[in-house]
Amino acid sequence: MEAPHSPAAESRTRSTVITVHSPEHMGELGRRLAGLLRPGDLVMLTGELGAGKTTLTRGLGAGLGVRGAVTSPTFVIARVHPSLGSGPPLVHVDAYRLGGGLDEMEDLDLDVSLPDSVVVVEWGDGKVEELSDDRLHVVIDRVVGAVDPLATPEDDRREVTLIGIGGRWADVDLDLGVDPASAAVVREADGDGRV
Repeated sequence: MEAPHSPAAESRTRSTVITVHSPEHMGELGRRLAGLLRPGDLVMLTGELGAGKTTLTRGLGAGLGVRGAVTSPTFVIARVHPSLGSGPPLVHVDAYRLGGGLDEMEDLDLDVSLPDSVVVVEWGDGKVEELSDDRLHVVIDRVVGAVDPLATPEDDRREVTLIGIGGRWADVDLDLGVDPASAAVVREADGDGRV
């Protein structure tokens, strides 16, 4: 499968780091992020098991107004959630069980779905970058070593890094208007992705 890809697109990045304090806030972040998405957008999600990738995608689905419960597609590999309105459908892919690169993803026809849908791929690192020069890479990390003396061992905080790659994301404000006093702390990063 041939797909457009240019190393120059990788150099055009914009990023923001957001600290999310709970699963509910992760879902809200997904709903806000959905407001930035349009047909043809590729969203790659990276994070360890239980980091919140599916919770974020559930929020994306709510924000896009799609049909069906958004659950992890681990065993079915991909699910299509049609729009309930005039927005794009959501194609939710879990590439965890797929070992190879884009060739192994070919049977999913993501290149066919991409122009008309928002395609979200969990565990897509090294597998789907070739689908598009423009993509949003969302990296979810658990916050380690709580600095808040009132934090509990059940601390649900995550640092979510939104990295817009390519011309599509060059002028998009990724801070999402999140209120630092409530759900998250936002930090802008420069063009090379460093905060």
